Order: sequence, then C-alpha cells, then structure tokens
Amino acid sequence: MATANKNLSDYNKDTIPNAKDFRFGIVVSEWNEHITEGLFKGAIEALTDCGALHKNIIRWNVPGSFELIYGSKKMIETQKPDVVITIGCVIKGETQHFEFVCEGVTQGIKDLNVLSDVPVIFCLLTDNSEQQSIDRSGGTHGNKGTEAAIAAIKMAYLRQQASIGHHFDGRQLLTSGALQIDEGSPLELKE
Repeated sequence: MATANKNLSDYNKDTIPNAKDFRFGIVVSEWNEHITEGLFKGAIEALTDCGALHKNIIRWNVPGSFELIYGSKKMIETQKPDVVITIGCVIKGETQHFEFVCEGVTQGIKDLNVLSDVPVIFCLLTDNSEQQSIDRSGGTHGNKGTEAAIAAIKMAYLRQQASIGHHFDGRQLLTSGALQIDEGSPLELKE
C-alpha cells in the first residue's frame, strides 16, 4: 500500500512557493460527501497555510466524480484559475461501475491537462472500502486533499514561471536555473 508509511498531510512549507497571488479552482463531488468534505477541508487548510487568499479560491460542487471533468473544464473557461483541484471519491462495489468511473475520470483529467494551459490536479480517492477513504481524507494516513493542494501550488508556480520565459543571451533560462543549450551550438563562457 503506497500510503502505509506516509502521512499525506506532511509538507515542508519552506519548500512551497507562496500561494498569495494564485487563483485556485476546486471542483468537489457531492457523492460520498462525508469523504469529499474532509478532502476539501484538507485542501483549504493547506492552501491558506501557504498564503492563498480566500477570495482567490473558487469552489464548485458537481453531483458525482464523473462530473468533475465537465466542472473543471467550465471552471477553466469561465473563472480563469491558475490551477484546478478535482476532489472526488469512488468506493469499489459489487459491479464494474467502479472501474468505468475511475478510468473515465482519470482519462478525462489527463485530457484536460493535455488540452488546456491550466493544470488540473487529480484528487480522486479510488478505494476498496469506505474505511480506506476515511483514512485518506483526514484519518490515519492524513489527507489526500492536503497533498493535492500542495501539488496545485507547485503547478501554479510552474505555469507562472514557464510563461515568464526568462532569456539570457538569446537562450532560455529554465526554471531550474539551468541555461538551455541549443544542439550544435557550443556554450561559450564569457568573463
């Protein structure tokens, strides 16, 4: 189990960019609300702990996890967030419904990330039991919503830095601080 020895709520605030200037969209599934509300709470606490302003956080509810895709798409189009966090929970039952919903949401969120310039963070619990979901939404394993919020801040920052387009002597300065080197052009060091 991936979370057996990890608390999903642990993060080092000193390594996280300040979130004060970012606009966050959060799309929350109403299905398994007792779980998704815990995930939302974890996300909000982490965002505000890292400097996000409540006025820059937009929440939309959708009926179920499958609707997270459409809700995120419309949020990107109409609200202009820097990043969207999708929050949902699908618990395995006796039919194949679980597999279809999980696969559909996973592919839909992936498609949004490919087709849009706005990162969409995947915070969909896909657990075998309700207890596993409780453990990951503020229980013994911490909160996956917290982890999603930290990922959202980092991706909003990456998007911001990538759009700035730092240049040095005709070459792009990468967000890592390294200088992009064009193939075939030796880098000349100047004093």
